Amino acid sequence: MAKHYDVVIIGAGPGGYTAAMKAAEFGLKAVVIEAKKFGGTCVNRGCIPTKALLHASNMFHMMQNCDEFGVSTDFISFDFGKMQKYKKAAVKRYRQGIEGQFEKLDVDVVYGTALLRRDKTVEVNLSGGGKEYFQGEAVIIATGAVPIMNHIPGADLPGVWNSDRLLAAESWNFDRLVIMGGGVIAVEFATIFNNLCSHVTIVEKGRHLMAPMDDVVGERLEEELKRKGISVYCNSTVTEITQENGSLCCTVTPNEEGESITVRGAQVLMAIGRKPDLSGLLGEDMSLEMENGRLKVSKEFETSEPGVYAIGDVAAKTLLAHVAAAQGTYVVERIAGKPHSVKLEVVPGGMYVPLPIVPNCIYTNPEIATVGITAETAKASGLKVRCGHFSMRDNGKSIITGEEHGFIRLVFEAYSNTIIGAQMMCPRATDMIGEIATAIANGLTAEQMSFAMRAQPTYNEGIGAAIWDAMSGDVE
Repeated sequence: MAKHYDVVIIGAGPGGYTAAMKAAEFGLKAVVIEAKKFGGTCVNRGCIPTKALLHASNMFHMMQNCDEFGVSTDFISFDFGKMQKYKKAAVKRYRQGIEGQFEKLDVDVVYGTALLRRDKTVEVNLSGGGKEYFQGEAVIIATGAVPIMNHIPGADLPGVWNSDRLLAAESWNFDRLVIMGGGVIAVEFATIFNNLCSHVTIVEKGRHLMAPMDDVVGERLEEELKRKGISVYCNSTVTEITQENGSLCCTVTPNEEGESITVRGAQVLMAIGRKPDLSGLLGEDMSLEMENGRLKVSKEFETSEPGVYAIGDVAAKTLLAHVAAAQGTYVVERIAGKPHSVKLEVVPGGMYVPLPIVPNCIYTNPEIATVGITAETAKASGLKVRCGHFSMRDNGKSIITGEEHGFIRLVFEAYSNTIIGAQMMCPRATDMIGEIATAIANGLTAEQMSFAMRAQPTYNEGIGAAIWDAMSGDVE
């Protein structure tokens, strides 16, 4: 006999737990089914642990370069095991905070493997043994994604890891690290281990790093990584991995003309992307329509099965925790018959081009953050633009902290002067991008944005300078 709920949610990551809490706030009875640890990839194997290691490694890096600030020390070292303990403590504390909210809201959590069956019924093989059945007025699939492994010769050698395995490492063996891929995961791990004095090599098959982003951002990021001593090979592919004298030898082959080279590493990280986690999800009496390897969903995030929704990495094109959370909120509001409180894109008055208001953040040093569209995308859509640029070498806070590498670039529609995009590569970019996302969501103009006073000295002053530069610039 199935237990009945208003909403049955498969997966306790950001999409799933946000949907559950929102359902409880609306008075809906919800249950979340989780196969592993509460919090999903973001909390346990992604955002939180990665950023914890980034913070810890950056502390060590800063101490190594503190002499110019008049601070000296006879000896500085790091303990990777203690860094991992710090990371685990941060993960545990974050996870406990979410679990506390579930207890307050009286949301049920069941640990086990979910199997979706017809009539919005979910069969669960319980972690402690046995089975239970849950039926919902609606079912939300939020099972996330898993790392992709490239099946090239040598991919199964010891020391060839994905990001999950690398994050779980307890001991230090990363004096030379080769990273396959040039996306967010790749450059963040490159930053961590470069901070810890590893020799890091990135091999990216695209023309530049962070392929979906603006070319200028990708090119500047590559310059910055090389300045820090990271080797970068773009437009190249690792075609084979062999083992020789205790090292892993990666054959790096140019995608166009050129000779292959060999790059050695103690470890190889495959960071070539992630794919939806659909393993064992569908029972023999259930099938869902797919599109490009993801669950196909409508604009309302409903799958081909009425009443069954899919959110987050299992269905979205943009694999971000805050996207999953926003989609979870949107779906539950629809189920509850409530007005929507979140938007993923807007079309400002007088325009016909949709503008994404989802921030993209990369926690390198300097940080990178983007929102909206680039000047190139705007021009391709037939828009005229004004662009404002500010170099952080002229920013007072950057001069004080010695973090003068980077820029802020704002893009405005030329005739209305409405903000339509931003690309930042500078300290605190991931914090400051929220201001621009808010401005785009509300259709603010350069003049309206300039009314806000920005404190001095702050990195945020750079936004005001970029606005002024755009208002005084030419139409492109």
